[in-house]
Amino acid sequence: MRLTAFLSALFFAVTGTAMAETVKIGVVPGVYGDSVAALVPEAKAAGIDLEVIEFSDWTTPNEALNAGDLDLNYFQHVPFLTNAVKQKGYNITPIGVGTLANIGIYSLKHKDFASVPQGATVAIANDPVNQGRGLLLLSKGGLIKLKDGVGFLGTLDDIIDNPKKVTFKEVEGPQLARVTGDVDLALGYPHFIIAAKTFDPGSALIFSGIDDKQFAIVFAANKAKADNASLKKVVELYQTSKTVREAIDNGFAHDPKLYTIAWEK
Repeated sequence: MRLTAFLSALFFAVTGTAMAETVKIGVVPGVYGDSVAALVPEAKAAGIDLEVIEFSDWTTPNEALNAGDLDLNYFQHVPFLTNAVKQKGYNITPIGVGTLANIGIYSLKHKDFASVPQGATVAIANDPVNQGRGLLLLSKGGLIKLKDGVGFLGTLDDIIDNPKKVTFKEVEGPQLARVTGDVDLALGYPHFIIAAKTFDPGSALIFSGIDDKQFAIVFAANKAKADNASLKKVVELYQTSKTVREAIDNGFAHDPKLYTIAWEK
């Protein structure tokens, strides 16, 4: 480490330019990945080579971060991370708040919950926290009833009343937008719907409350690097960048009801 510091100082003395530090950040497709990618030039100007690595699932980004293959990831909210740490023993912690995305229950076959037939098929997220959020929306829409008090930690086993005998298809969250047309109802994330270009992200039968800050997407790091100045700088740049703000708005189809700038709330 002393040799590295000496060489950096020597490089700066000779060239007048500090060596850029590489920060690898894992993202998922859509607005989260696009908004981080938009930050690359500003990070470069601040002396940080921001390497954006895209994942198609919600498991690998935490595995890679915990293993040290990433410096940051940006794809999950705190309840999801808390559950992942509990289940897997990850040494990961949030270090900054990002965007809060709304979720909804979508249908390309039915105009409202009353039109949903007996024995309908519902696609829902297969991870515990996001599945619970979807079940809460289905309960709010009157399709099912959940055990009292389960909240967003509810699972399919917590359904105590299912009058239309709907069946559930558990799907990886990022893939829900692609299966919506194959089922009667599907939990949906507007940013993934926009990225997939499959249907109108504003057409949900019901939306969650977008001001529920606990579901804001966070920047997560290994606990050993939680105070790293470069990682904190990435978060700071993200939260203050006009270019990032424009990428977020574009990623949500310029529809303010689909997202909240959570770090300002």
